[in-house]
Amino acid sequence: MLSLNNLQNIIYNPTIPYVGTITEQLKPGSLIVIRGHVPKDSERFQVDFQQGNSLKPRADVAFHFNPRFKRSNCIVCNTLINEKWGWEEITYNMPFRKEKSFEIVIMVLKNKFQDLQSMETSTLGLTQINRENIQKSGKLQLSLPFEARLNASMGPGRTVVIKGEVNTNAKSFNVDLVAGKSRDIALHLNPRLNVKAFVRNSFLQDAWGEEERNITCFPFSSGMYFEMIIYCDVREFKVAVNGVHSLEYKHRFKDLSSIDTLSVDGDIRLLDVRSW
Repeated sequence: MLSLNNLQNIIYNPTIPYVGTITEQLKPGSLIVIRGHVPKDSERFQVDFQQGNSLKPRADVAFHFNPRFKRSNCIVCNTLINEKWGWEEITYNMPFRKEKSFEIVIMVLKNKFQDLQSMETSTLGLTQINRENIQKSGKLQLSLPFEARLNASMGPGRTVVIKGEVNTNAKSFNVDLVAGKSRDIALHLNPRLNVKAFVRNSFLQDAWGEEERNITCFPFSSGMYFEMIIYCDVREFKVAVNGVHSLEYKHRFKDLSSIDTLSVDGDIRLLDVRSW
């Protein structure tokens, strides 16, 4: 498990059942990633965010996430308070499969836990416009410049994930969310490695706006592997890189439903893109 607010808090191959302390207080914007593999004889597994580890009485569980494979495939979410379960929230949209690896990203919002579960599927949730994929150094990568249409337009709760490797001696690259009809760029993310600046901007009505550059720590370096998560909230985009929440960018382009295209270019090897 990896707390994305603290890259140092990584637990590899923990013994199951696992109980561990989250070292930083969960707050809006906090991210947790769980990576694992579902055995072929699995009937269920669960991830609980709870207050303490008491068994008698059982500690309160703020968020119970429970994929179940027996009988009907479903995911059950719930809360336990004073040893009493609340109403179950059940979804039958099951992304987990036996004998398959998985990655779950959970984002803490002001009024809910947002689960961003995903499977290892290239260009999930997008329709690639330039279809060339190339084999290089034993790895399948997507050709650049890359452009793909989102299978569902942008809006609150939507997520885009970009995985890649920064080239050696890279200068910069860009990730853009674009309104296809007008070609307005709602979100322009432009890491510049030569000056260690993570530039954000929008290109609206044929003009660039004012750049935003403030950031606590520049998250990219030459030759590194990265996973960039872009989460669309009601008022802003939230961006995390390799588990660290990096920035927020308030919406300048207000018609979120018109944002339907992802573009990526620059000094990287693009390995995978997903949207849900």
